[in-house]
Amino acid sequence: MQKLNFPTYSFRFKSNENKISIFDCIRKKFIVLQPEEWVRQHCIHYLISEKNYPESLINVEKELFINGLKKRYDIVIFNPDGSIHLIVECKAPSITINQSTFDQIAQYNLTLKASYLMVTNGLNHYYCQMDFSNERYNFLKDIPNYSK
Repeated sequence: MQKLNFPTYSFRFKSNENKISIFDCIRKKFIVLQPEEWVRQHCIHYLISEKNYPESLINVEKELFINGLKKRYDIVIFNPDGSIHLIVECKAPSITINQSTFDQIAQYNLTLKASYLMVTNGLNHYYCQMDFSNERYNFLKDIPNYSK
């Protein structure tokens, strides 16, 4: 797999029927290794190892309904009170992050109401803080570290 713009992490892999799988420490199971999953797993480890978010507050690949349509988010980090702190949208490294990527995560956030957004393709990372009163988001250099 391609080298990404994240620190180097140690992953568990297994091979089955000519498919490589990577262990997801949040879902507690092996997931078939696709380019987007490679980015997602790096991002999970980044949030835990570098930003100190507890695994217990991280949720991965869950369905939600937006305007009656079934969607699936990549990573959500909850606050201890159950509100949503951060939504992360992961794309494969070959996918260019553009306005439609931000529109997708912004649409998810109409329902989820997270304070922060992150969009990454593993090579480029973009971070935003929501400004709900002005209905916009402000770009940041990084997302905040976890604090209780």
